[in-house]
Amino acid sequence: MTEASDPETGFLEQLGQRVRTMRALRGMSRKVLAKVSGISERYIAQLESGKGNVSIVLLRRVSNAMGAHLEDLIPSEPAPDWAVIRDLLRKATPAQIAQAKDALAGGGMSAQRRISFAGIALIGLRGAGKSTLGRMLAKQIGWKFVELNKEVEAQNGLSVAEIIALYGQEGFRRMEQAALSQLLARKELMVLATGGGIVSEPLTFDLILSSFYTIWLKAEPEEHMARVRGQGDLRPMADDRSAMAELRNILVSREPLYARASAVVDTAGLSVDAAATRLVDAVAPVLRDEHAFSLRSAVS
Repeated sequence: MTEASDPETGFLEQLGQRVRTMRALRGMSRKVLAKVSGISERYIAQLESGKGNVSIVLLRRVSNAMGAHLEDLIPSEPAPDWAVIRDLLRKATPAQIAQAKDALAGGGMSAQRRISFAGIALIGLRGAGKSTLGRMLAKQIGWKFVELNKEVEAQNGLSVAEIIALYGQEGFRRMEQAALSQLLARKELMVLATGGGIVSEPLTFDLILSSFYTIWLKAEPEEHMARVRGQGDLRPMADDRSAMAELRNILVSREPLYARASAVVDTAGLSVDAAATRLVDAVAPVLRDEHAFSLRSAVS
């Protein structure tokens, strides 16, 4: 049997790809993952290249370090919405699970969840201009501007870095989801700037997509890096000589999720004012009818 047709070789290659993709979704460099998991960077490189015959214990350490579920790293062909369904089931009460089973079995129609329109959410990598452009947009249209990371910090009395250091990626994502739920409970129209990695948490991202008119602020990788450097912030790739390659890997891994946004605004090569004008043009249909998004979601 040749190496190309060896099912075990294929499995390890797919496993490595999943680890690499999950790491990029979380915005973690290989060096950071090695430090958090306690596994050597060389071993993780072997794992990601499909050359590491990893034990289940070490794989569990890798998934825990990324705040991911172990089963997400195992090659399979799940339904597109499986991650959302799985996380909903984990939080469901016995009664809710019974209702879900009844609905899936065709035994009845579940009540459709009513989601009120909360405003406009900006998604994209760090350095996309979410805070700068979001603040300008909110001022122009008279809505409140909110940075989700700032809300997480305010509600927990800790910085994002401190939260991750104390509770890990999983703890931060849990607090992020709680902060978003509290924001939505206020029922105030807002322009929301999200963290770049929010797309890695299925339930939270699903809530963003279903509650906001979501816009992906897009730029070239070099522009993202230049803007982040200009802010004096290279988290989580500080002192990493392969920072640019890591940034490209993160963007490639997240692009299919960012592309689920209601609209895309490409700011590549634009001044701040020109990008702000393009963003205002993109939200014009929503401003004319703030119910348009809810109606569009109902028929999509």
